[in-house]
Amino acid sequence: MQIPHFSETNHPLVKSLFHHTDSELVSLFQCHPDSGRYFAAIFCRYSPIVYTLIRHSARSPVQADYLFALTWRHIYYELGGFDTSSDPSSKESLTLQNWLINQTAYCINEIEVPPTEAIHYSLKATSPPLWCYVEKALEQLPPMLRLMVLMAQTFHWSETRIAAYLQAEGETISPTEVANFLQEGYRMLEEKLPTDIRSIYLGENLLPPAPA
Repeated sequence: MQIPHFSETNHPLVKSLFHHTDSELVSLFQCHPDSGRYFAAIFCRYSPIVYTLIRHSARSPVQADYLFALTWRHIYYELGGFDTSSDPSSKESLTLQNWLINQTAYCINEIEVPPTEAIHYSLKATSPPLWCYVEKALEQLPPMLRLMVLMAQTFHWSETRIAAYLQAEGETISPTEVANFLQEGYRMLEEKLPTDIRSIYLGENLLPPAPA
């Protein structure tokens, strides 16, 4: 079994955080919700363990990759509630590694992964942290723009087909107007991504390190 390599591991913004303890990274993630580098650093540190657990339980590599991404999405939304204040020397305290293993086990047991032919997710194309922040940005778009972006990107519908669907729903809109709305939607989507996420995954200019 080959564990995937993620390019963000070598990004300066992520590498600059490798000296932090798990507890420090989680605290930074919780205290700076508008920054994505802390979650990316946690992902880079623990993706090999999570992937290994999932790959041994999945029936195909495609299903493993998709469950891996779904697991990290679950971790992203649950990590805000992780308690970093417990005494690491206490036998009762839960380390981040053990917590992540527990969350991974939960996802393996509870998430029903669709058949391979129904999965359109590519781990090479979209790293799980980027997926999490794009999904969060999508939630902030106006409903109509979000619907058009999803139709175009998820279902690969043309402007003409999107316009026809919306016209059937009572909206007076042309394919040209759909194309203009899509461009606006993509612009807003990128704008709502954390600046460091755009730097890490979209190749924008490097940012100065955030205060730690």
